[in-house]
Amino acid sequence: MWAVSTVTMLVLAGILPDFQLQSADGDSATRIAVTAALGAGAFGVLSAVVWPLLVRLLLLVPALVLGLLVFFLNGSLLLVALRINPSGQSEAAPETAVIVAAVMSAVASATGGALAVRDDDAYRRRLSRLATRRRRSHPPCPATPGTVFLQLDGVGHDVLTAAVVKGLMPTVAGWLGGTEQQPDNQPTHRLTPWRTDWSSQTGASQLGILHGSNFDVPAFRWYEKEHREVMVCNRPTSAAELQRRAIERTADGGLLTLDGASRGNLFGGGADEQALVLSIATRRRGRENRSRAGYFAYFSDPANAVRTALSFFAEVAREIGQSATARLRRQRPRVRRGGLYPFVRAFATVVERDVVVAAVMGDLLVGRSAVYADLVAYDEVAHHSGPHSRDAEKVLQRLDRALALIEKAAEHAPRQYRIVVLSDHGQSPGETFHTRYGLSLGDLVRAGCGLHVPRRAERTHSGTEARAAVRAALRRPVEERGEKHRPTRRSEPIVLASGNLGLVSFPDVPHRMTKEELDARHPALLTTLANHPGVGFLLVRSEEYGGVVLGAYGAEIPLDRLDGPAGPLAVFGAGAADAVRRTHTFPHTADIMVNSWYDPESGEVLAFEEQIGSHGGLGGAQGRPFLLSPVCVSAPVEEGEELVGAEAVHGVLRRWLREADGPQVPLSAEEERAA
Repeated sequence: MWAVSTVTMLVLAGILPDFQLQSADGDSATRIAVTAALGAGAFGVLSAVVWPLLVRLLLLVPALVLGLLVFFLNGSLLLVALRINPSGQSEAAPETAVIVAAVMSAVASATGGALAVRDDDAYRRRLSRLATRRRRSHPPCPATPGTVFLQLDGVGHDVLTAAVVKGLMPTVAGWLGGTEQQPDNQPTHRLTPWRTDWSSQTGASQLGILHGSNFDVPAFRWYEKEHREVMVCNRPTSAAELQRRAIERTADGGLLTLDGASRGNLFGGGADEQALVLSIATRRRGRENRSRAGYFAYFSDPANAVRTALSFFAEVAREIGQSATARLRRQRPRVRRGGLYPFVRAFATVVERDVVVAAVMGDLLVGRSAVYADLVAYDEVAHHSGPHSRDAEKVLQRLDRALALIEKAAEHAPRQYRIVVLSDHGQSPGETFHTRYGLSLGDLVRAGCGLHVPRRAERTHSGTEARAAVRAALRRPVEERGEKHRPTRRSEPIVLASGNLGLVSFPDVPHRMTKEELDARHPALLTTLANHPGVGFLLVRSEEYGGVVLGAYGAEIPLDRLDGPAGPLAVFGAGAADAVRRTHTFPHTADIMVNSWYDPESGEVLAFEEQIGSHGGLGGAQGRPFLLSPVCVSAPVEEGEELVGAEAVHGVLRRWLREADGPQVPLSAEEERAA
């Protein structure tokens, strides 16, 4: 590697005018070569010794910023190496040093084959050597099998099966028993679909999977009246509170309680080793809080840092190009993909993937009993490009290579591993509510309340229809903006969106409002919402029935009568009624729960957010994720039965850990009684 760096430095010195390896008077070829060799050696030593210290000094720098600093830090090390070089008078401009250092690291990385996050024997051997050193200080692992759970965020059962058929995921295809090259392989895994709760999103699903309870998580974001706070599942403070509530409810630490590792997740699952875990991100840094340790462990190797940084900027360029192509072709549906989004996408598809995969491989090589990791790349891209787009398919191919790398890293582990792959939800395609109707759900709610609606919404056909619906419901003209008795600002509703699920709350009323209270306060609101063509159904509390589902044309069905073949929930399929009834029992269910329109033939929904691939409510593939499990473990459910809800998935995963007959998650009190 030193020789490669020396040659690279000589080539760059001949190309770049501001990079010199000789004095102004000129030197012999031998002296220049010695200068390059010493410079490359000094740079290598500094990279190995000083770089980890620099990373440690930057613990307070966000991981994304650290990725951007990689080139500048690397260039600074090269300048130091040139200054301390005892041979010749080598020098470089600061901006040139950045380029030279980046190229040297990239060439060394490519030559050594040590960094590609894919099927790479050299990388696996390197990690195996590192793991051998780490195992010297780690307790010997049991001889029983370990389990690694890999969550492919947002990949629905339909998307996975289609990708296997198209040959996009040969690793998964091989596990299922057939590829084009080897169609008659014996399957090592079985594929099982499962059904999410009404809130089909990562916060609810992963909390249920890791901690056994997602009770009172009605959506991705919701308003809690007693705290006067909006809870958001991917906000660190909210994630920490949700995890605390789940542990309090179950009286159990989580799926990963004993010798577990949690990587890249919203929640810790009770793991001893946690990195990139959101629920501990707000704590003071210490032994119990290693939420960002994975980033710094990964970036402490400068070659890792340069390789990932180069891939990061390549992904930014790829997204800009794909977005421009979509605009030129006038693809529909389409959402805006400018601003910071290219960098957000690159972070999810490159940085987080590389770091999480490396962390999981490290866990396998030291023999941890249970590992749960989330790979979010597909979900991020599918939101903006569509769940069946070519952009999303490219991400699936890269995720399959990551699965292959983890599988082969397990061959070097000190114990046998069972690899379980699962998803937390799927995604349903469709244009946005705003694109189709020209106004947002918030605009529609304001119209139904007789509040001022922005001019852009008033001028649309849908905005005119909304105001006409209000007039029809009230049988009188709507109050104009200058009239008296206009509702005060404190009484204005809070409207939140979670994919194609909307939540309407009135913050000045301390309890969950009833249908009767809503009708008395805003007589046209429920009618306006229920009759809008972009709305599938509403859930509200009722003084008479306890809870009712409202639909178009005056449909009003009590919750205990939802199972009939007709009604607003009929098109949403089996299980919709049970999901709605369960959400109705949550203390923090909104005053009005709004599920968008759904077309069962096309599988399309209308997102209340700016997403053309969405999830969060009922309707289509978003509620049908998958569970890919080894055939050596018991079947998730009996033949003919359906796996329903994230809490049920938690029970299955716990059962598999117990089947390993090792130091696994202890039985809960309820399970002990059942046993």
